[in-house]
Amino acid sequence: MLVSRGLEGAVVDVGGIGYEVSMTPRELAELPRVGDDVVVHTHLHVREEQLALFGFGTGAGRDLFRILLSASGVGPSLALSMMGAMQPDELRRAVAAEDVDLLVTIPGIGKRTAQKLILELGPKLGDPDAAMVAGGKLGQVREALEGLGYAPAEIREVAREIPDDAPLEEQVRAALRALGTG
Repeated sequence: MLVSRGLEGAVVDVGGIGYEVSMTPRELAELPRVGDDVVVHTHLHVREEQLALFGFGTGAGRDLFRILLSASGVGPSLALSMMGAMQPDELRRAVAAEDVDLLVTIPGIGKRTAQKLILELGPKLGDPDAAMVAGGKLGQVREALEGLGYAPAEIREVAREIPDDAPLEEQVRAALRALGTG
């Protein structure tokens, strides 16, 4: 149950014990009302004599946080700052595109750190557009477009143009329009 929320975190009651969880402003905004049940995916960070909980609305968010922590020089505060400054896919795209200028806009990241993050995180984060079209309805759209003879690279390029919440037929039409044949 959500007990309270502040600017940098929330308190979640689990079995009568309140746990303070640090979260990004975006994650905090997505929490339900105080008093409602809540599911928070957490990462326990242990450092010397300090324990800190970091919370995320999804397991994927927590996994991204852990990947960011694996980079040398990135602690939990910087990783949380990175996730608060950009959407996960935006962050993945910035690293994949080696966009140093975009990464240095994140508080706490300078040019050298951005370059180091690109080298260390690039292989771990993977291609965000490939992941986006891998499963679910978008996977069906990918299969339909491949059946029409489109190359995987072309499909990845238009993946952002496909509305997530539309019916499958509308998603295929949107992809074809983006490809210039619909």
